[in-house]
Amino acid sequence: MFWQMVKGALIRQRKRFFLIALTVALGVSLAAAMLNVMFDIGAKVNQELKAYGANITVTPRTASVLQDVYGVESGHKEYLQEKDISKIKTIFWTNNIVAFAPDLAGTLTLTDGKEVPLHGTWFEHVVTLPTGESITTGAQEIKSWWTVAGAWPREGAGEALVGEKLAADLGVSAGDTLHYRGKDGEEGTLKVSGIVTGGGAEDESITTDLGFVQGIVGAEGKVDKVEVSAITTPENDLARKAAANPERLSQKEREIWYCTAYVSSIAFQIEEAIPGSAAQPVRQIAESEGKILEKTEMLMMLITGLSLISAALGVSNLVSANIMERSREFGLMKALGATNLSVSLMVLAEIFIAGIGGGIVGYFGGLLLAQAIGQTVFGSAIAINLFVAPIVAALMALMLLVGSLPAIRMLLSLQPASVLHGR
Repeated sequence: MFWQMVKGALIRQRKRFFLIALTVALGVSLAAAMLNVMFDIGAKVNQELKAYGANITVTPRTASVLQDVYGVESGHKEYLQEKDISKIKTIFWTNNIVAFAPDLAGTLTLTDGKEVPLHGTWFEHVVTLPTGESITTGAQEIKSWWTVAGAWPREGAGEALVGEKLAADLGVSAGDTLHYRGKDGEEGTLKVSGIVTGGGAEDESITTDLGFVQGIVGAEGKVDKVEVSAITTPENDLARKAAANPERLSQKEREIWYCTAYVSSIAFQIEEAIPGSAAQPVRQIAESEGKILEKTEMLMMLITGLSLISAALGVSNLVSANIMERSREFGLMKALGATNLSVSLMVLAEIFIAGIGGGIVGYFGGLLLAQAIGQTVFGSAIAINLFVAPIVAALMALMLLVGSLPAIRMLLSLQPASVLHGR
């Protein structure tokens, strides 16, 4: 009898319950979309920040200590070994290393006697890892914000990029040839494959193949530093404590830190892999990432909360109107012996049946909305998090209960004699 009465009410009041289901669907869809985006936004923000360059710089340990502690440069030039660079991909978080590129600085003397800054790097270099695998990495991935008018240099082809400001000073453009004198006085040429604009030191220097610069400065097989781009987890108090001094961590804290992709733990593991190295996070990027992510997650939670509150208010108004329309029906039920509990349970059953129907539609609509947000904002799909479904279900149940409270209170105060006599 109970379910027959619920079924009859749903059929008779189908328009009203359709509006309840629609209200729930709208609230749930927005909540599901925001929660899915929020759980996946860490990786998306991190990937977006990779467009601003490396977030870890690896330098010789002696030079790093002198610079950090005493603020001076070493009188003896320290280098890293080029052959050790591939060890970066042997750390625990190897899959989080997006790209890396070495840098070796020097000076190139042109045939007219002018000395210009010179930098050697990999542009698109194939690296064979200790595991036997091969990957392609270099400045074309690390320096993704560089604008090159012309073409990137080919490895070993005697080509170079000339910075925009230096090109204007020298009066050269893409396709021209630079004439220089080597360290032994022999003359050579470099083809200008492109003019680079990056907003940094590259605008006033020549950037070319690493092997060429090693020969010019007499540092075969050596590099000054390595820039690394890694996908990291935004820093928290544990990461900051470890960055200050890993030795201060307890055994449990150290295990958590080491097995989490914080920029400090990845840098620490790079130091372990490359002998005589010091890996320093680029703090501006690491800190910006955490702040951006924290504020974005707060915004997502605020939108989720407001959408559910709005849906609860909508449900409350619709259910209250439904109770008022059916007041004679409920008054007759009470007059015939129905208890407040049984009448309330019947109303709640009707509301939850309509709400569950709307919630299912809203959840899948939210998944589509999340994908639309991902493609529009980040240019990639949002990962569907299975934990969102039970969270949304619990929030929907809470929303329906809160939205039903005013109507239930009205139902409990309803007096059969008053409503049956039209008062």
